[in-house]
Amino acid sequence: MKIFALILFILMYVLMISKPAYRPVYALAVGAVYLISGILPIHSLPGVINWNVLMMISGTMIIVYYFIESKMPNLMADILLEKSNNVMWVTIYMSLFSGLISAFIDNVATVLMVAPVGLAVCKKLKINPVGMILSIAVSSNLQGAATLVGDTTSIMLGDYAHMNFMNFFWMHGRPGIFFAVELGALATIPIMMFLFRKDKDPVESREKTIVSDYVPSAMLLIMVAALIAASFIPSAPEMINGIICCILAVLTILIDHLKNRDTDRTVSALRSLDFETLLLLFGLFVVIGGITEVGIIDDFASIIAKAGGSSVFILYTLIVWGSVLISAFVDNIPYVATMLPVLTAVTRTLGVDPYLLYFGLLTGATLGGNLTPIGASANITAVGLLKKEGHNVSFGDFMRIGVPFTLTAVIVGYLFIWFVWR
Repeated sequence: MKIFALILFILMYVLMISKPAYRPVYALAVGAVYLISGILPIHSLPGVINWNVLMMISGTMIIVYYFIESKMPNLMADILLEKSNNVMWVTIYMSLFSGLISAFIDNVATVLMVAPVGLAVCKKLKINPVGMILSIAVSSNLQGAATLVGDTTSIMLGDYAHMNFMNFFWMHGRPGIFFAVELGALATIPIMMFLFRKDKDPVESREKTIVSDYVPSAMLLIMVAALIAASFIPSAPEMINGIICCILAVLTILIDHLKNRDTDRTVSALRSLDFETLLLLFGLFVVIGGITEVGIIDDFASIIAKAGGSSVFILYTLIVWGSVLISAFVDNIPYVATMLPVLTAVTRTLGVDPYLLYFGLLTGATLGGNLTPIGASANITAVGLLKKEGHNVSFGDFMRIGVPFTLTAVIVGYLFIWFVWR
């Protein structure tokens, strides 16, 4: 059964790479086979679906629809253009802006908030938005590990290792993982300067856009504040982020309808939901649940742990780079959940500080999703937004940006954590 599950999993990714137009179909089909064959028991289905992510994407998409309609992204684009010398620096600023936000709220929510601004900039400049939007996505994934509230894996590590918000900045008299991530982010600036070196056309904004409605912008700011505040609530519901986004989305719809009495506008807002992206994520959650159920994730974790032997350096290296490779293809949440107790046991045997391996795991697992367009929910969301704009992104298109981003950031983080925490 395990071999059958692995063959289907590999086949799904081969089809996604070779025929990307039907990615949701492949994921849903393999997920259905897993359920029918018993690889994933049907009673386990509700538990493997990350309802929090799906709800958060849905709620944020609706708010973002009104945000775009209000012309606020156009105004932000005007301001950004004033600060930039050329197209290359516009892309770099957008990427860094995305990373800054993503350090404090979920990566998917970050992409859904920042990408409309990037699209507005590209429309004003009449340039292809693929490079900018993908840079926004990979930058948001990069910064997710910077703080306790930046990513689900950070929250998991914080809970498991009893770390608080400040421990990500300073712990046991040493700088925390925040500085490893930020140094990695700074190191990507020369990478972006090289990738977009030909985009030297000057930019200018001759007039400021007039915003028609400030309610959607206020709702987005409230959402950011609420998501940060929710991360500090002890024993908060698992779906708290999704609940927040959906409640604010409903409030946005109601306020807009009461103000404008425009039913067509409300229907358009609901139709703005990207069902293709939502179905792709749903299918991938089922597939990952299946390979986790049959023990494939456990096998990967055990192989990495055993391969390190008694050498802390070799083990640390395998943890970081093995996590990068695995997270490029599977959801990092079940992988991190599996690896944390494995690493604890290994470090006890070796008699070493576990935080070296914990931080190495978080660095590799969080950044590894940037290698492929389906390695992280934020990447899938960005590719979906581009497709709605008429731009189909291939694996090659994504990896041209994702691979140098990932390798640069991981190398910097890998070296920083080793020399500080060994």
